Amino acid sequence: MKSQRVPMRMCLGCNEMKPKKELVRVVKSKEGEISLDLTGKKAGRGAYICKKAECLNLARKARRFEKSFSCKIEDSVYDGLEAELSNEE
Repeated sequence: MKSQRVPMRMCLGCNEMKPKKELVRVVKSKEGEISLDLTGKKAGRGAYICKKAECLNLARKARRFEKSFSCKIEDSVYDGLEAELSNEE
């Protein structure tokens, strides 16, 4: 039997490669709306982040979501992501 390959993704905060299941997907839809994708199934461009608030803060400071999605992201979007992340813990 062949062992199943675990999909790895990089966290935009700490830049560590981790199994996809351990990370939260942030998705940008065609309409430009940015939201947390807890199912990992939403359509759109995805970026991954650890479930820790400090990783979100690091990604925010370095503007890594802006670079990943190539658009300006409002503070209100980050605040919403932070609130959703803290609910997850």
